[in-house]
Amino acid sequence: MSDTIFGRIARGEIPTDLLYEDDRALAFRDLNPQAPTHILVIPRKPIARLSQAEDGDAELLGHLLGVARKVAAEAGLEDFRLVVNDGAGAGQTVFHLHIHILGGRRFGWPPG
Repeated sequence: MSDTIFGRIARGEIPTDLLYEDDRALAFRDLNPQAPTHILVIPRKPIARLSQAEDGDAELLGHLLGVARKVAAEAGLEDFRLVVNDGAGAGQTVFHLHIHILGGRRFGWPPG
């Protein structure tokens, strides 16, 4: 597993507010929330960024979206935004693939 903060969370080395866990993914609250509800979904597999995922990761990527859907529903979100930053220029600061679930407030368009 990658040696990022998310890799360390996935290995249980750093405690977190864990909301979901299975053999392929974790979901937990973001420590620096950008919305009233801000949850991260990560794969256990260390994929640095979405553009580095392989064709064989398609099922895992779909699973991550399914986890995001379930976790958003369990958090009581009827409306929410999913964000995946790919690379430093797009705002990615932790190089372990993650999906942001943002909700609890109105969002504008375009983002950023």
